[in-house]
Amino acid sequence: MRRRNLALSLAASLGIATAAGVVTALPASAAAGCTVTYQVSSQWPGGFGANVTIKNLGDAVGSWTLVWSFGAGQTVTQAWNTTLTQSGSTVTAKNASYNGSIATNATASFGFNGSWTGSNPVPGTFSLNGTTCTGGVTTTPTTAPTTTPPTTTPTTSPGGGVPSDAAWVATGQWDTWTNNGYTLNNDVWGSGAGPQTIWARTGTNWGVVANHPRTSGVKSYPHTGRTLNRTLSSLGSISSSFNVSVPADGDYETAYDIWANNYAYEIMIWTNQHGAVGPIAESYDSNGAVPSARNVSAGGHTWNVYRGSNGSNAVFSFIRTSTTNSGTIDVLAVLNWLRTQGWYGDVTVGDIQFGFELSGTAGQSNFTCNSFNITYA
Repeated sequence: MRRRNLALSLAASLGIATAAGVVTALPASAAAGCTVTYQVSSQWPGGFGANVTIKNLGDAVGSWTLVWSFGAGQTVTQAWNTTLTQSGSTVTAKNASYNGSIATNATASFGFNGSWTGSNPVPGTFSLNGTTCTGGVTTTPTTAPTTTPPTTTPTTSPGGGVPSDAAWVATGQWDTWTNNGYTLNNDVWGSGAGPQTIWARTGTNWGVVANHPRTSGVKSYPHTGRTLNRTLSSLGSISSSFNVSVPADGDYETAYDIWANNYAYEIMIWTNQHGAVGPIAESYDSNGAVPSARNVSAGGHTWNVYRGSNGSNAVFSFIRTSTTNSGTIDVLAVLNWLRTQGWYGDVTVGDIQFGFELSGTAGQSNFTCNSFNITYA
């Protein structure tokens, strides 16, 4: 049920160049080598975002280094889930502390933003730990990937749409944009989804125009967020404030999605909910999911807490006993509450995301994050 991060979603589509402007580099591998999917997720005049997925076809590795060459005018500006450096045209990506192991036929992924002048070609070859991924490269998308603001403003119900001063607008399934340390993701991950446009003035002032059918299952989780990669015991504070505007009808919730121990644990914090949505739980009755703990006071709010699993990771959901569209949460206190219950140990907190989990909308609808921040020490 839950979305994975962009990296895991891309791994499922290795070898595909879509008609939506995805650029995919597919070097065929030798007997012991790799394939690499290089996807331009968004592009604007002078800049672009890209996501890279490595599939290891050789022996299992405990760490990895991926090397490729850029053309003239292509420069990396920032990256996530990797340590990425550039010397002249040579770009070197090394694993982060938490994603170095790649089993045979398994994948690892990372992303980055860059600048370009003249043209923005897909790299021709890649090497993994010194082994070249040889073969042809698919370099021509059906349409050029662009995320420039549209010339017309879509109408939404209720009110508003893409503002004329948006710095970034995108409609691609996995389109991302990083600004001031926050990474936005359109994240249309569920089946049966309708059209969705994400826009942003900044990494913390953004919104979504969506029109999803009100059928079962989550369609998308457009969100912003930051990556900590810190153990609970090393953190002195994690605080977050939010202010959102949501439609009066639809099936959705506004939620934090926090990942720990390399996606082994998912902690959701629901601040509002509407319509046919509910958390994952260990048990259900005629009223729906049954809380594992009721009226828990943590982080400055009162929650019902649900414990469950989606088949690949444990899920803990904190559902506010009364909904709100703005507030401040002591996130560290919420995470530490789980540790005091013995539900996990001194986990490593990875991504902290915040956005709108959409199961269905009442026609074309607008969701806006007016302001947001995450601070930690």
